[in-house]
Amino acid sequence: QVQLVESGGALVQPGGSLRLSCAASGSIFSANTMGWYRQAPGNQRELVASITSGGIVNIAVSVKGRFTISRDNAKRTVALQMNSLKLEDTAVYYCRYLDFRSIYWGQGTQVTVSS
Repeated sequence: QVQLVESGGALVQPGGSLRLSCAASGSIFSANTMGWYRQAPGNQRELVASITSGGIVNIAVSVKGRFTISRDNAKRTVALQMNSLKLEDTAVYYCRYLDFRSIYWGQGTQVTVSS
């Protein structure tokens, strides 16, 4: 089992910044991918960004240039730095952990962009 705890969601004005963090614990396999997904009301859950334990990044076109994903393998954490936030970035953001055995999700953290 892998447990994921997210933090950092908040209400922010358009153009502002937020940093989301996710800490993983439990049965962590050394080769894994951690990432962030988001789901807005009425929409499907979509990939925001992911990063492998080797540092390979995959990032959605809609956030490229504004969001940055990073991880600390020793601390088992992954972070999402979100800059120049837009109204359409409003969603629940979920941390995801993937290895060859299974996929695990965090409970989600709300990001609301509003003036």
